[in-house]
Amino acid sequence: MAPATLKRTTAMAEALTDDDMLPDPAMPGDGDDPVDGAATETRYLVPGLERGLRILTQFSPREPVFSAPELSQRLGIPRTTVFRLLQTLEAMGFLERAGSEKNFRLGVAVLRLGFEYLSSLELTDLGIPIIERLRDATQLTSHIVIRDGRDIVFVAKAQSVAGVFNSIKVNVGTRLPAHATVHGHVLMGDLTLAELRALYPEKTLDKYTPQTPETVTELFERVREDAERGYAVSASSFERGISVVSAPVRNDAGRICAAITVTIPRATIDASVLDAGLIGQVREAADALSHRLNYRPGSDGRATPYMKSLGLK
Repeated sequence: MAPATLKRTTAMAEALTDDDMLPDPAMPGDGDDPVDGAATETRYLVPGLERGLRILTQFSPREPVFSAPELSQRLGIPRTTVFRLLQTLEAMGFLERAGSEKNFRLGVAVLRLGFEYLSSLELTDLGIPIIERLRDATQLTSHIVIRDGRDIVFVAKAQSVAGVFNSIKVNVGTRLPAHATVHGHVLMGDLTLAELRALYPEKTLDKYTPQTPETVTELFERVREDAERGYAVSASSFERGISVVSAPVRNDAGRICAAITVTIPRATIDASVLDAGLIGQVREAADALSHRLNYRPGSDGRATPYMKSLGLK
């Protein structure tokens, strides 16, 4: 066996804990009694894999680099175990060294998985032509955004050719806090106050600008206002000098599954821009994508599911 292969195999083996080496529990058969709900959730977890994935989720645009001691302290995992997991993730390309031999950042394997996932989404496949037409009609960069828990994620982009947009660093894969952005408010338009409280159990929310909601109650009020309006407009509410118009996209169950947004590289939005029909253009694009996802509002305003097998798009 080649030295490099041996080193990689050794690192991967050492990353496994004693719990990982235990025989797999018997898989339930057709005649087995149902397993307790709580036990079912944890019975088949692999501790080493769970720890490795927890390590990967710590990296973000705000915190792109970590050392083994930092991760050990943050996750409460022994430093030697963290080091072995880091070695394994590095060997597989999910992490790479960052300047110093002691620091790590995400590797290209993570990027590859992310883009392969995004390219497989029906949402982006159907939506990219729509936001490209929106970009051409408005001369503004357009995006499709989804919510992932407490974050929003940009999953598709139609870049404006105007040079002023080159300085705006929002790309496919960019994540932002949902509670602090109008995109997030639009995407949470279906959530009840109880659901928001479950998502944000803390008493106060992280503050990014003076316009960021401070409590879940205030966040719910913003979400309801945007939901009732059917769109949202923001003037530098998250990033200075950036304004946006955003509208919800619904799926065949009538649930908000995405948002379409345009970016305006100005601190405020001129009334003339809105009067020219920008809001209507964004809403029409969102409605077009909803239609392609088989959303059909019934006569009473409720969604009527249309099965894709019928070809109703």
